[in-house]
Amino acid sequence: MAVYSAVLQLVAAMSSLTFVLVTGIEGLLGLGPAIFLTAAALAAVPAGRAMDRIGRRPVVGGGFLMAAAGCGLTALATGVGSTPLVILGFALTGAASGIALLIRTAAGDMYPPERRARGISYVLFGAVFGAILGPAVFGPLFSGRDLEAGALTVPWLAAGGISVVALGLVGLVRPDPKRIAELIAGDEPGRPQLPAAPLREIIRRPGVRPAMLTALASFGVMVSVMNLSGYVVVEHHHHTQDSVFPIIGAHVFGMYALVLVVGTLIDRIGRPPALVTGLAVMAASTIGMLWVDSVVATAILLFGLGVGWNVSFVAATAQMADRTSPTERGALLGFNDLLSGLLGAGLALLGGYALDALGVAALAIGATVIVAAPILWLLPSWRRLSPPAPTPR
Repeated sequence: MAVYSAVLQLVAAMSSLTFVLVTGIEGLLGLGPAIFLTAAALAAVPAGRAMDRIGRRPVVGGGFLMAAAGCGLTALATGVGSTPLVILGFALTGAASGIALLIRTAAGDMYPPERRARGISYVLFGAVFGAILGPAVFGPLFSGRDLEAGALTVPWLAAGGISVVALGLVGLVRPDPKRIAELIAGDEPGRPQLPAAPLREIIRRPGVRPAMLTALASFGVMVSVMNLSGYVVVEHHHHTQDSVFPIIGAHVFGMYALVLVVGTLIDRIGRPPALVTGLAVMAASTIGMLWVDSVVATAILLFGLGVGWNVSFVAATAQMADRTSPTERGALLGFNDLLSGLLGAGLALLGGYALDALGVAALAIGATVIVAAPILWLLPSWRRLSPPAPTPR
């Protein structure tokens, strides 16, 4: 998770600028993030199903191998100015991101329902170190450099190198977390397992759709705003290129720094209150973009956006994990990530166009409306869905 979040910072800070500088087309500044997010979304479903069949470890390891290849191709594209290479590099890196995010499936495997949000938070806490690693590695690589494609080659190569480190770490995991989930569920060796329910049946279980709606809104808004913030800071607020990384670092820090506290809190207060709270914090952060333009103020808002996403994302993941067995979990989370990623890609593309044509206000207001709207549906079901449901056997 530390390596994943460090690479994610480079993508968030530089995907728009990388695409614009390589292609020379400013009007499509949202297309770079959209390619990344679409690839992440499309990879999620097959990756989740593969996790349910062959285990979590080989799939996550394959994802980091794709990340190394994708970052390497993107570095090559910035050096030679190739549009096809940068598109392919973004696609591979995005697919790898979609797979790496399914690490939380493994996190949900390792804890019983009453401690599941806390357990997921333990694993996600690794990303805090990525919030430190990202600015430490990438910030100096941009300091004092002109805004041109060639300046991006070394940072993308560095991202590929640390992805290889993550691949080695995944190879050390024993046993596969899916086996832990089977033991928690009472599945002994040789005991026949009940077949996984069809996805359409899983989605109809109580609490699944509210969790998915929250995940859709929170993830879509978070990734689109995060991926466009680099362009906002450099082009609209006229700050230097290296100032983007403290802002993105603050955002990633907000996403994960309080995760240990958040996980415990969600287990205590229940999933629905946490879903609503997370969305409300995100809405307050996005609307604040209307009135600030300094690096410090923008960093504070992006930190708040990360915290709100943290609360809603962990609660939604825990609720979906509560409603699934070990052989269903990867498929549901993968399908959820497919929808979330496609929404994020669409919002990044639309937000990039709105940002270029109308300015920061269009991005801020649009993001706030999207992330606040699900609260109206969640509030009536708050009390009805608060008690945790037993894990299906």
